[in-house]
Amino acid sequence: MMPRALRRLVHLVLFCPLSKGLQSRLPAIKVKYLLLAWLGILVTSWVIYMQYASYSELCRGHVCHMVICDHYRRGIISGSSCKALCDQRTLKLQRCMSTSSTQQVYSGLWKERPVVIKCGIEEPVKMDGAPDSVLRQEMSLFDKPTRGTSMDEFREMLHSFLKSNLGEQPSLSTLVDRVITLADVNQDGKVSLAEAKSVWALLQINEFLLMVALQEKEHTPKLLGFCGDLYVTERVGHSSLYRIEVPSYLQALVPEALSSSLNHWLAPAWPRRARITIGLLEFVEEVFHGSYGSFLMCDASPRHVGYNAKYDCKMANLRSVASEAVVRGFLRGRRCETNADCTYGRDCTATCDRLVKQCNTEVVQPNLAKVCVLLQDFLLFGAPSDLRGDLEKQLRTCVTLSGLASQMEVHHSLVLNNLKTLLWKKISNTQYS
Repeated sequence: MMPRALRRLVHLVLFCPLSKGLQSRLPAIKVKYLLLAWLGILVTSWVIYMQYASYSELCRGHVCHMVICDHYRRGIISGSSCKALCDQRTLKLQRCMSTSSTQQVYSGLWKERPVVIKCGIEEPVKMDGAPDSVLRQEMSLFDKPTRGTSMDEFREMLHSFLKSNLGEQPSLSTLVDRVITLADVNQDGKVSLAEAKSVWALLQINEFLLMVALQEKEHTPKLLGFCGDLYVTERVGHSSLYRIEVPSYLQALVPEALSSSLNHWLAPAWPRRARITIGLLEFVEEVFHGSYGSFLMCDASPRHVGYNAKYDCKMANLRSVASEAVVRGFLRGRRCETNADCTYGRDCTATCDRLVKQCNTEVVQPNLAKVCVLLQDFLLFGAPSDLRGDLEKQLRTCVTLSGLASQMEVHHSLVLNNLKTLLWKKISNTQYS
């Protein structure tokens, strides 16, 4: 039993009449808190609705699975992952990571190994609401090569395609051999029609082409398998430089300064960020002048740069990386009024010759300058005081690099090596190296 004195105290606290001043303010207080409560409910409901709407629009992995497995069972396509996806069910789609309804991206498991599964879905024809309209449209992806195409003809198809996408490179025949080896799923020394159709459809995807061309590079995610135009890559532990990415529909409510401060607080320790940065600079080196030409980063976003558990940089998304040959082809002869008309992707911009109203073919800002813009935010906060001055100076020089400078290649290499050396000296011979 509760002692009498304690019961009296509880009674006084809970049931003691409110002061007159508080009683007079109570209606206003009630209305204020009621309005705040309703506002909170409305905002929460809106966020939940937007999340559901964006999920249902962006996440259609079941459609991708249905299309791919239908084509596989009908013998139209082939691939090293088809049995695991459609028959054995050991390749499983899990969390949706799609940012576009036509490009499905899922984390998944394959033989208990974490992977990323990517698959394209064409929008169905709006005038046709039939359930198989997506299936019929996807058929156009696998219309080449046609039956009767010889191996020599297929080789020539591949060589012409790679030449138009990568430019005239002395090592293209090596890349053709690599593609044919990849296509030969059953390793019988021959490429069946289904195998040829699958690898041809995959090569139309810019990221897949880049993965094949850069497969031996340390900072490119490894290609693990494919089925039709679905492909499987290793999973990058952290798929962005920053942990918090505010959805577009919430950006008006969340101040940029707040999200930036939270990302700074959640970021890895500075020496680990320096290690990630060195890897990113190495990737810039790898694509500057490689075996298959130069490649341009046409959307240098923190969302495309990731890193693994060891803080080694891995490019989480290569879809915005394009060959210099493709960008030049896009710009050549293009009509323009301003420089903005001479932009490939998000930020591969050339100058507009206003006299003839045509785009020049040289991109103004090189990869390194774009990367250094990212690094000004990612690398400077929390930098050691004895290094910060030199680091700021190097990054300022870096962001002003121009792709049109006559000695750009030499200057580019000098700035890149200076940055790498500065960072490496600071973390070498430590646990972070």
